[in-house]
Amino acid sequence: MNYREVSGDREFVARLGHGEDWRSEIESLADEADVDAAWFLAMGAVQDATVWFYDQTELEYTEVEFDEPLEVAACVGNVAWLDGERFAHTHAVLSRRSGQTLAGHLDSATVFAGELYMRSFESDLTRDHDEPTDLDLWL
Repeated sequence: MNYREVSGDREFVARLGHGEDWRSEIESLADEADVDAAWFLAMGAVQDATVWFYDQTELEYTEVEFDEPLEVAACVGNVAWLDGERFAHTHAVLSRRSGQTLAGHLDSATVFAGELYMRSFESDLTRDHDEPTDLDLWL
């Protein structure tokens, strides 16, 4: 296990913009507030979504698109540097009208309504390639 102690220094609440991209809104807040590392929680609703599932055998993402309104029952993630840009690593549990849930890495989604809580860390975090998983993980 690789770990280090971090301390939170600032907290934000935000309403995501209707019609905007869910993950881009989180990254925009990080850019505007000069947040180099953070943990966030969110909830709301989206008009569509693209969710990724990571195949641990093939070491690649499989993309699934949903062109329908969905509730964001839970959204959790973090902000860190990836390839010189702030990246919001975002996972979500989405719910259909029937109550059926879908979950995974939320790549993109069009915001209908969204509320976000973000707590930034005093030190920055950077993602780097992890050979065994072929993923970009925290250093």
